[in-house]
Amino acid sequence: MGTIIITGTFVLVVLGFGNPVYWLAAVALLYVYVQYGRGGTSSTSSTSSSSAPAPGPAPTTYKAYRARRDLQAKWERRYERERGK
Repeated sequence: MGTIIITGTFVLVVLGFGNPVYWLAAVALLYVYVQYGRGGTSSTSSTSSSSAPAPGPAPTTYKAYRARRDLQAKWERRYERERGK
């Protein structure tokens, strides 16, 4: 998806030498991609009072997966211990 956006932006910039409206379209395309295309959310903030780490991108190796899973289990055990559940 990112390659398509970059290519589209490049084409719009090149076309923009003849018509500056294309430059505005390129900027708008990049803005929309940055706000919504990379999995990010706009104007959504975490209001949770939990100190657990926020979920992030999926790990790329099994070692990273195990480390993340172990960290998540540690936080879950701490939460259960503190809440008495």
